[in-house]
Amino acid sequence: MIVPRMGFIVFGVHKDGLRDPMGNLFIDETIINRSKEALRERGIELVEYPVVIATKEEAKVALREMKHREDIDGVILFSGTWVWAAHLIAAVRDYSLTGKGILLWTHPGSQGWRTVGGLVMHGAMMEVGIPHRFVYGSADDSAELDKIVSYCRAAHLKNLLNMATIGAFGGRGMGQTVGVADPSQWMRVFGIDIDTRDTTELIHTAESITTDEIEALKPRLMELFGTLPEESIANERSIRLYLAIKRIVEKEKWDFYTIQSFPGLGDDYCATCFAQSMMLEDGIPTSTLGDFNTALTTFLLTKLSKERVYYGDLQHVDKKKKEIKIIGDGAIPPSLAGKVGPAGFTQHGIPTEGKAGGLAVRAVCKVGEGVIARLGRVNGEFIMVIARVSIFEPPAEQIQSRLEECGIPFWPHGFVTVHGDIEKLLQAWTNEYACLGYGEDLYPALVDFCEITGVRAILP
Repeated sequence: MIVPRMGFIVFGVHKDGLRDPMGNLFIDETIINRSKEALRERGIELVEYPVVIATKEEAKVALREMKHREDIDGVILFSGTWVWAAHLIAAVRDYSLTGKGILLWTHPGSQGWRTVGGLVMHGAMMEVGIPHRFVYGSADDSAELDKIVSYCRAAHLKNLLNMATIGAFGGRGMGQTVGVADPSQWMRVFGIDIDTRDTTELIHTAESITTDEIEALKPRLMELFGTLPEESIANERSIRLYLAIKRIVEKEKWDFYTIQSFPGLGDDYCATCFAQSMMLEDGIPTSTLGDFNTALTTFLLTKLSKERVYYGDLQHVDKKKKEIKIIGDGAIPPSLAGKVGPAGFTQHGIPTEGKAGGLAVRAVCKVGEGVIARLGRVNGEFIMVIARVSIFEPPAEQIQSRLEECGIPFWPHGFVTVHGDIEKLLQAWTNEYACLGYGEDLYPALVDFCEITGVRAILP
């Protein structure tokens, strides 16, 4: 789970102990300290600038220092009292050229004239065209604090992607039209480089995995599944493939990856289900079928959530109940298994989509609150559909019949109830895949990520 780090700068003309005609300090240090502490309690690290900035020179020095710090995701400009916008705006504009986040926070209250300072800067930044988040609210107001936290997390996500690399094993899987990527567009919008490898190297690496490496994995498999898979050529290849993917991803220093799966590996070596399950369990964002958009969505959810991420086919929708079944083709992080469907081993089981066979994982997703989301493109423009959901487990007496509805009961299932307009969701959805992340705080962070990267958010 990510930990954003933000620069914290207080601004205001009436500083250095200056008091108002009533004898009170214009700048209330108690409010400032409480505000900083509230952010820290919510998981935001702060890099504090020691000087309250008021003059052009002070602003220039402070923002230049923050500009050259690679360890921060943006700056929080805190209104201490009123200020001359012309003294700050050039330095703020210069900082904005970094592309990092800028948040303007004004704590309410008549004493100190903070509102005046906040609004004059907000107006100046809008006039000049500087993207920023303006928050007017106290440190004790959880709803207002949520706006700050989600923005900081989104800024951190944006910075994580800048100069990141996604690797691709093989090409487009199963004729996917909606998962392909334009490398120039990905670089322009997100700063992501796309690297590729043929699956031949993957197979060679898998065959080079030693018996000792396979044996070393068994205690972890026992911990996750409570048993070991049966010994067979297909199952051994599945384990080798997982270890090979992990080795190459680490060697190439890829931040996340996608894999063709089928056609190709599924016929020539083994299905990728087990390998994908374990990589997701390791916290490595990924997708199958060479689906770049699902991979990036998985990346965002993985970084935001305390839990692992599941993706699968948005296989059935009950519009009246607003229920969706998400069924993956044998890939799910085993730690997401609930009570009615604990994680276990099974086989891929679809010879027309990989005659080599291979190990797969079965499970039913545990109860929780979260989101389903997926990045996509419409006429070359990035969009992201994001919906709040409740994940539920069917009653024990119904679970088998619910699993059998799709005809492949041994594949992993996620049962979710959508909060929102199910018809709007369906009309905007851009693929058969749905990415499921746990955590109510994922929703606002994804919305803010879309805002600061220029992705059009669709919120059913």
